[in-house]
Amino acid sequence: MNIKAQVPNTITLLNLLSGCIALVYATNANYEMALIWVCTGIFLDFFDGFFARLFNVSSPLGLQLDSLADMVTSGVVPGYVMFMMMNENMNLPFEYFAYLGFLVTLGSCYRLANFNIDERQTDSFIGLPTPANALFIISLPLVLKYTDSLILLEILINPYVLLLICVFSAYILNAEIPLFSLKIKKKFSWASNKLQLSFLAVSVVFLALFQYAAIPLIIILYVLLSVLNNKFLAKAKI
Repeated sequence: MNIKAQVPNTITLLNLLSGCIALVYATNANYEMALIWVCTGIFLDFFDGFFARLFNVSSPLGLQLDSLADMVTSGVVPGYVMFMMMNENMNLPFEYFAYLGFLVTLGSCYRLANFNIDERQTDSFIGLPTPANALFIISLPLVLKYTDSLILLEILINPYVLLLICVFSAYILNAEIPLFSLKIKKKFSWASNKLQLSFLAVSVVFLALFQYAAIPLIIILYVLLSVLNNKFLAKAKI
């Protein structure tokens, strides 16, 4: 057995384990711990690919395993968290309304399957990556828990708003919208990395100022900056 070949796969399985642990915490409505374990899984998800390239052991098995692990950590967990948020609401339109929260999971599944066969997404993304979407969704109950804003409270307990978030989540995961890569280019300079560095700097400031509420703001900012960047690049080509 090639030990080096199993290093990335082991890291991927640890990502899957992190997602399973996060799911248990989400079941108990401990969203802080669920978020921590999802972040752990996302961290591991970055390094499985890193070690696969480092050891030159990338394989179709690793690609499929990675997507299956992501399906739990960044697909099932956020969908279940949204189900829990809806299920805690006493004013649901009908009995099974909360199950619509799993639209997040369905959208994530479709994106991950499409990502495996889409050769355009090697250096950047088309549609919101599942880890970013997972962070967005899982941060919502924490924003709800710690907010002092009555307006925000009313928004996040409204079942129709939550449904709209689910539909938008499934859409943005699979939308034909190019999103810039957060990877720093090999030629490290402000000119070649200004978008990435500016985004990271603003993200740090947001986290310092808004804590949990910063997470959805950062994800929204990422999408908006990508749309503006696409328009700027399109004009530059004219």
